[in-house]
Amino acid sequence: MAGAPRIAVIGGGPGGLYAAALLKRRDPAREITVWERNAPDDTFGFGVVLSDETLGGIEHADPVGHRALQDELVRWHDIDIVHRGITLTSGGHGFAALGRRELLGILHRRCASLGVRLRFRTEAPPSARLAAAHDLVIAADGVHSLTRDAHAGVFAPRITTHRGRYIWLAADFAFDAFRFETAETGHGVMQLHGYPYARPSPAGDRGPRARSGASTVIVEMREEVWRAAGFPELDERQSTELCAKIFADALDGRPLRSNASSWTAFRTVVTTHWSHGNTVLIGDAAHTAHFSIGSGTKLAVEDALALAARIEEEPDLPSALAAYESERRPAVESAQRSAAASLRWFEELATHTGRPPRQFAFGLLTRSRRVTHGNLRLRDPGFTRLVEEDFGCPPGTPPMFTPFRLCGLTLRNRVVVAPMDMYSATDGVPDDFHLVHLGARALGGAGLVMTEMVCVSAEGRITPGCTGLYTREQADGWRRVTDFVHTRSPGTAIGVQLGHAGRKGSTRLMWDGMDEPLPAGNWPLAAASPLPYRPGVSQLPHQLETRQLGTIREEFAAAARRAQRSGFDLLELHCAHGYLLSGFISPLTNRRTDAYGGSLEGRLRFPLEVFDAVRADWPADRPMTVRISATDWAPGGTTGEESVEIARAFTAHGADAIDVSTGQVVPDERPEYGRSYQAPFADRIRNTLSVPVITAGAISSWDDVNSLLLAGRADLCALGRPHLHDPQWTLHAAAAQGYEGPGAPWPLPYRAGSRPPPAGRTDGPGPRLTPRRPAA
Repeated sequence: MAGAPRIAVIGGGPGGLYAAALLKRRDPAREITVWERNAPDDTFGFGVVLSDETLGGIEHADPVGHRALQDELVRWHDIDIVHRGITLTSGGHGFAALGRRELLGILHRRCASLGVRLRFRTEAPPSARLAAAHDLVIAADGVHSLTRDAHAGVFAPRITTHRGRYIWLAADFAFDAFRFETAETGHGVMQLHGYPYARPSPAGDRGPRARSGASTVIVEMREEVWRAAGFPELDERQSTELCAKIFADALDGRPLRSNASSWTAFRTVVTTHWSHGNTVLIGDAAHTAHFSIGSGTKLAVEDALALAARIEEEPDLPSALAAYESERRPAVESAQRSAAASLRWFEELATHTGRPPRQFAFGLLTRSRRVTHGNLRLRDPGFTRLVEEDFGCPPGTPPMFTPFRLCGLTLRNRVVVAPMDMYSATDGVPDDFHLVHLGARALGGAGLVMTEMVCVSAEGRITPGCTGLYTREQADGWRRVTDFVHTRSPGTAIGVQLGHAGRKGSTRLMWDGMDEPLPAGNWPLAAASPLPYRPGVSQLPHQLETRQLGTIREEFAAAARRAQRSGFDLLELHCAHGYLLSGFISPLTNRRTDAYGGSLEGRLRFPLEVFDAVRADWPADRPMTVRISATDWAPGGTTGEESVEIARAFTAHGADAIDVSTGQVVPDERPEYGRSYQAPFADRIRNTLSVPVITAGAISSWDDVNSLLLAGRADLCALGRPHLHDPQWTLHAAAAQGYEGPGAPWPLPYRAGSRPPPAGRTDGPGPRLTPRRPAA
């Protein structure tokens, strides 16, 4: 930006102050004014946590400011987790914190020394007026941003208020570590998050700056627990005293103090656009991430760094603001996904407390998916080894290569090749493609290989390329596949997934137009209710009558009998993804007024009837699982809470495990994608009902698999795309971990490839002799 532009900063928090300091330092001719409604010494909250990465960026951009921070930082490496009176410590993590007041003081002094104009106790003029009088307006006005609200039509914010309540408090002593402590009270479960932000002065120091140390203490609980404990009726002092009483052991009987502290429900802010004209959002005004991953101040400071850098690097302001958003959005979205996973873990805390202490601690440490089994082994190998031993890992055996028993079937490892529709059959008959496809994955080491959804009738197909089990020829084709798996890959189990497409049937092959009706030759569709999948595009299904339900029920049972004769080891009933049985379960797709609609009990009636019919014809010693959509990702649809009841019903009818997926029920869903994004739903079902679960969905690494298993979030992990990318994914995972045990045996013909082949050398000789000094 040429010349000496005028810059207005709305909000005197760390993000706004740091942006002002950086921009003024780069060009002293800039006229920069910061508006802050509060006094210089006013602050809310107590300590803030900064990562080494953030501090490194500060050091590079402003060494003077970085040196000032170093004098105040408290550093530590341990996390203490207190679970039912047992304290478990994990080390090697690395944290740095300081008081929020100290941080603001450093930034105030830095801005003043650079010539930034600080206007305290002053409300900023409306952002539109500032934008007209300045070259750039930086809105750092927090989660309740008036700037964002004033231009909501452009910024398009989405704000989600969560169901937990929390309060920021402080203790006048320094914890030795980052402390997480759970209190199981008569009202429900409560959580303490605590960390030091000021160390005590050395012994003997009694001067005016002597201090006793200090810690941030955040107390958090579900809304219903907060109400049951009587907090809504208490004032600030009474709430503080009650929190100190509840967590007296953690505080060693010492009091807590507040600072205009109030109980708050966390709000996640997501904005579609971060700039409007010459106005740009940073920090909480643009995005928030739950405090349990310690990211609010960190993200705001990193926003300020990126914005200042882009203003220097780009030729004009529009390019700079676009580049700033393009640079920061991926990092922020990643942080928000991790924060959402962490937030959800604490919201569901009551489902975790029954776990053994070390598994509970491991689950807490890995809740955000940023810490995994692999990097925790590097940070604290001793702690991780104990968690593995509790899980039952023999020495040298990763969790994913431990066996698991379902009914009469023992799987040699915890890896499942997920059901994936191949759309490559003719008249429903599996052919050489299916033999090679499934056979290759069986040879690749997975404990269980699942077929695609195998349809129970011609009318129940998704596409003309779907396989079936409604004729003898189809059953013979499947027998050829199962014989190959059992003969050539002994120890690998193969399962069949039975389903009926319902209203999502009679469509083109996926690569010809997913969910598009056939150009010709469509067959009639049937569903719980006469609702097309894609209004105006999809075919209108007819509502099934009671007698037709009986016909379909028998088609499922007949397919199960053929599956038995075909030699399958496991059968899964597909009740997910908006297909026929899923369409009965979801209130978005079942509008019936008879016994098969209405309440969840009514909507489950037909799927349970089908389950019972299949279970009756499936051998008692062979496991039967059910795949469900644990949420529809759409307003008014199935929720995570209802998914527990759905799983409970199928378990009561004899399901040996629940395969937990989500969505694909309605086309206007809004999934919250991310690594292992469906695992929290599986976790809730597993630990509420004590039933085995299979989790799936963006599990991309063996480290993810090990982490999910050790944390008790799942018993089996189903991976689809990784097995398309690499049919030997499981064997390669074993090789990468140096494992050669019974959980991942290489087929004899492939054993010579159990180690990566040598590659050409890329290293060259290094410098050997330095130039000789000139002779004196």
